[in-house]
Amino acid sequence: MKLRLGMIGGGQGAFIGAVHRIASRIDNEYQLVCGAFSSDAERSRASGLLLDLPAQRCYASWQQMLEQEQALPAHERVQVICIVTPNHLHFEPAKQAMLAGFDVILDKPMTFSLVEAKELQKVVEETGRLFCLTHTYTGYPMVKEARQLVKSGKLGEIRKVYVEYPQGWLSTFVEGTNNKQATWRTDPAKSGIAGAMGDIGIHAFNLAEYVSGVEVTQLCADINTVVKGRRLDDDGAALLRFSNGASGVLIATQVAAGEENKVKVRVYGENGGLEWQQEDANTLLVKWANKPAEIWRTGGGYTSSFAAHNTRTPSGHPEGYLEAFANLYRNFALHVKARQAGETPSPEVLDYPGIKEGVRGMAFIENVIASGKSTQKWTDFII
Repeated sequence: MKLRLGMIGGGQGAFIGAVHRIASRIDNEYQLVCGAFSSDAERSRASGLLLDLPAQRCYASWQQMLEQEQALPAHERVQVICIVTPNHLHFEPAKQAMLAGFDVILDKPMTFSLVEAKELQKVVEETGRLFCLTHTYTGYPMVKEARQLVKSGKLGEIRKVYVEYPQGWLSTFVEGTNNKQATWRTDPAKSGIAGAMGDIGIHAFNLAEYVSGVEVTQLCADINTVVKGRRLDDDGAALLRFSNGASGVLIATQVAAGEENKVKVRVYGENGGLEWQQEDANTLLVKWANKPAEIWRTGGGYTSSFAAHNTRTPSGHPEGYLEAFANLYRNFALHVKARQAGETPSPEVLDYPGIKEGVRGMAFIENVIASGKSTQKWTDFII
C-alpha cells in the first residue's frame, strides 16, 4: 500500500520540488494526493492540476491543507507531508504538520535558525512523529559503504577528515537577473544568516560527520563574500576539530567558476583512508598504509548490507542524485510502514538523516558564521 503524500512548496518553476516528487515515485512507496504548492493560490492550483491532482486537493495555503486534510476520513487523508519551501518557511509548516498528526519529510537546512531547530526537536519528541531531513549525499550506496568501513574499525582510529563542495553557478551577480533560485538563496530574509555555508556548506558538514562517525567540537572559519553587491557569503572554509581528537578541513564555495557540484570527502585513519566524490558516485577508493589501494564499486557483491540495501541496479550501471534522494524517501517509507504494522525496522531502514542531524546542521551554520566574524582562532561548537 502506498503512503499518501502531500507537498508544501515545489510548484511551477521550483527545481527541488520536482526532485522530491521523482524521488518519491522511484520505489512506488508514495502517491501524491494533495499540495499547497505556492503562496499564490492560483499558482498553487495550477501546479496541482498539472500534477493530475483533483482541484479540491490543490490548496491555497499550507494552513488550509492541514486543516482540510485532517477533516478527511483516515483512509483518505494525507499521511506524510513533504516541505520544499525556502528556508524561512520550513519551521512553522513542519511544526504544525506534526502537531496535526502527520509525519514529515523536510528539505535542508532544517530551519531558519538554531532556535527554531531546537523547538522543532521538541515537537518531534512530544508528538512521536517520524521526521526525515533530505541530506541527499548520505543516500549514495558508496557513501553508506564508506561509513560502514569506518565503523568496522578497519581504518583504525580516525585522524583526518577533508570535505569539499565547490560550485560555480554564483560566480557572477546572478540574483540581479531575476534568477529565482539565486534570488532567495542570497536574501537574508529568506535564506538566513548564511549563503554558501547554509546552502552547500551544511551538506559538507553533514557528510563529514556521517562518514567519519565523529562529531565536530571546535572550528576556525574564514567566511567571504566575493561577488560585489551580494548580501550573504558565497565562499568559505573552516578548520575542524572532532570529538576523538581528529582534525579536518571543510571547503564550500559557489564562486568556483566552471565547477558544477563536485562534492568530495576523504577520511584517513591510522591504517588507511577512503575517498568518495559525487562525479564518480559508484566508486569508493580505499587506500591502505601497507598494501595497494583498492577500488570498490556499487553493486559489486562484496559491499555491506547498508550499501546493498540502497543499490538498485547491477554493477556498472550508474546510480546518481535522484536515486540517492529516493533512498531517503524509501527508507523513511519503510520506517513509517513498519511502525504502522507494529514491527521493528532494520538498521538499514533507519539509516536516514533526522532531527539530530537537523539540529547539528543549524548549529554548524551559526557557529561557522560566528567563527568567521570572530578574531579568535578556535571557537567551540555550541548547540
